[in-house]
Amino acid sequence: MNDQKIRVRFAPSPTGPLHIGGVRTALYNFLFARRNGGKVILRIEDTDQNRYVPGAEEYIIESLKWCGITFDEDVVKGGPYGPYRQSERKHLYREYAEQLVGSEHAYYAFDTPEELDAMREKLKNQEANLSQYGSFTRLGMNNSLSLPQEEVSRRLTAGEPYVIRIRIPEKEEVYVNDLIRGEVVVQSSSLDDKVLFKSDGWPTYHLANIVDDHLMEISHVIRGEEWLPSAPLHVLLYRYLGWEDTMPQFAHLPLLLKPDGNGKLSKRDGDRLGFPVFPLQWSDPVSKEVFSGYRESGYFPEAFVNMLAFLGWNPGTEQELFSMDELIGEFSLEKAGKHGSKFDPEKARWYNHQYLVKKPNEVLAGLLKKELEKRDLSFTDPYIISVIHLIKERANLIPDLWNNAWFFFIPPSTYDAQVLQKVWNPGPVIFGLVKSFHEEASILNDWDHDAIHRFIQDFILRKNTKMGQLMNPLRLLVVGSNQGPGVIDIAQLLGKKEFLKRIETGLKKLPK
Repeated sequence: MNDQKIRVRFAPSPTGPLHIGGVRTALYNFLFARRNGGKVILRIEDTDQNRYVPGAEEYIIESLKWCGITFDEDVVKGGPYGPYRQSERKHLYREYAEQLVGSEHAYYAFDTPEELDAMREKLKNQEANLSQYGSFTRLGMNNSLSLPQEEVSRRLTAGEPYVIRIRIPEKEEVYVNDLIRGEVVVQSSSLDDKVLFKSDGWPTYHLANIVDDHLMEISHVIRGEEWLPSAPLHVLLYRYLGWEDTMPQFAHLPLLLKPDGNGKLSKRDGDRLGFPVFPLQWSDPVSKEVFSGYRESGYFPEAFVNMLAFLGWNPGTEQELFSMDELIGEFSLEKAGKHGSKFDPEKARWYNHQYLVKKPNEVLAGLLKKELEKRDLSFTDPYIISVIHLIKERANLIPDLWNNAWFFFIPPSTYDAQVLQKVWNPGPVIFGLVKSFHEEASILNDWDHDAIHRFIQDFILRKNTKMGQLMNPLRLLVVGSNQGPGVIDIAQLLGKKEFLKRIETGLKKLPK
């Protein structure tokens, strides 16, 4: 493959936030280009001005940057094939639409919205197999194939609104060679005469996409499976424009499915099911809805990327953790799957946990320190690092650092009712046991791990009780629930004064 100039592109539309399926497409393009010494291009496809969403383009760029997906040419840095925003290339497309009309592979259509609706309704009433504008209906509509040439010229001269539609052949097998799925054959009779150029002077996705891929010398089009039905149309456009010899190779990636496997993972599934489907948090400028993002939920970008890479690709080994460089070294389209990949939110958390526990304690302490600063809490770095050492194995996401460690910084103000009912029963017996522990622990001279452990062992023997009958109530008083690392570890890190103070406070609050 290295004897071919590899040029791939990721071409999102700024019609909303970037779904993780789009990020995966960008990632696979990036990995493929880097693996084969090629170039990867970011092109913004904003020809659909009616669906343009302010801030979406900036969101896309920031999301990809957070993921570590870099581009050789894009709307920011430019490049030799620019501009890379389709709205800035608008002047290019009409020429190619007119070329197709001139070669009789496309035609002018003057149909009004009402006429189009009537055509579809008629086909529906006739229970036709296809209710679309195509080879079976075009001659009954108002277009340059059905109207006399003088009438067509008159309408064009008068400035009547029109679109340009591709003229799909009536009975032809269209072949799409897909690097993942093999050869796909489609009957042209199942295709409709798609609009290539709109009455507002803008090209549709289909025309602009083909023109830009050709002019930018794209060698491989790696995109989602949802574009596979459009591939035969694109193959025909390459042929009709005389570019068949330089047509890129296609690779259509499998769909990302809901966790239960029933249907495509949608933009609204995430918050409904309790996990993000966007890389970054998105605030909708129109509805004012806020959608959660992986970054804000506490995922590391490298864990997010690692997780995404495995949704539709597998190295064929047992290894699951890959750095970006390792992914580049292993990636190939031959190892991409044909079938949809179920998204597993628990697996996503697992990936993040693997990366979290490998982080140096000092790095995680820095993240926890930000949470302390939000709450105007100040502790020494060595103390915070010691806390991280005790709780990091219990954390999956960055917010878990605070959620699993808060009691090392502030005493509990309440006590978990269920835990209280379970461990503080019978009250007088437990109260007396804990009170006695507090009195004896107060006169201890040594307060290191071994000294605390020896004292507790001796205390339990002398009181003829079980370890759980003492340790569970102690944890409740010190932590407020049954969470956290070992009680001895908590006692040592909090220090004798704070540990005993919390027990004393609890004894005053809880029933005797």
